[in-house]
Amino acid sequence: MRQIEANGTALHVADTGPEGAPAVVFLHALGTDLRIWEGVVARLPGGLRCVRLDMRGHGLSACPPAPYPMGALVSDAEGAMEALGLSEAVVVGLSIGGMIAQGLAVKRLDLVRGLVLSNTAARIGTPETWAERMEAARAGGLAALAEGTLERWFPEPFRSGPEAAVVRRLFERQPLEGWLGCAAAISGTDFYTPTSGLRLPTLAIAGDRDGSTPPDLVRETAELIPGSRFHLIRGAGHLPCLDAAGEYATALAEFLREIGHMEGAA
Repeated sequence: MRQIEANGTALHVADTGPEGAPAVVFLHALGTDLRIWEGVVARLPGGLRCVRLDMRGHGLSACPPAPYPMGALVSDAEGAMEALGLSEAVVVGLSIGGMIAQGLAVKRLDLVRGLVLSNTAARIGTPETWAERMEAARAGGLAALAEGTLERWFPEPFRSGPEAAVVRRLFERQPLEGWLGCAAAISGTDFYTPTSGLRLPTLAIAGDRDGSTPPDLVRETAELIPGSRFHLIRGAGHLPCLDAAGEYATALAEFLREIGHMEGAA
């Protein structure tokens, strides 16, 4: 774990695996941090360089004043990859992380060899929905959104278990300003046209119990990119890296092998 300076922002990074090995960059969801990827990274084959980032306003990264334009979040990821000497990485983005991944591939295809668009879309929600959520968060803090968020994110019985309680605490403890900043970025983003111009190996992952980005929405975005693959995890919600980490890691590893991104991995 360390801090790096990217796009004028101090970002918290977890960088594991051999330097120079095939790189996989993980971008997390709104209201979470890089820890949601621990179960997936632990299950991947050895020999990969796995880089996880805390978005600005989340985890241990700096929290500038809200709102944040999506372009700033994309530039954060771009700057972090450059600071770490990464190129031709596979970028795995979940929810807002998947939107950032799309923007990064459009802007800097030299940095991105392949995409994994997980529980995400080219456009998520409506400005009106996000305005309501931001108003509720300003009035009552993130705790006011926690119950409804977990209901959208996780199916029963996972939602009643100890892991969901951990996610609730993780969500509630994120900086309110950071959540508001990134929520504004989602609200103002529509990547349908730029994403439809992408031509690179892409895997889309969806959970059939996801109430935030349902499978049809994820599939619709995947179909914008010719030749993309779609993987549905049954019984999983919006964060299958948590409630289905084993299947998630298997699907990711198979994709990395298919596109030749596992050279040197054990």
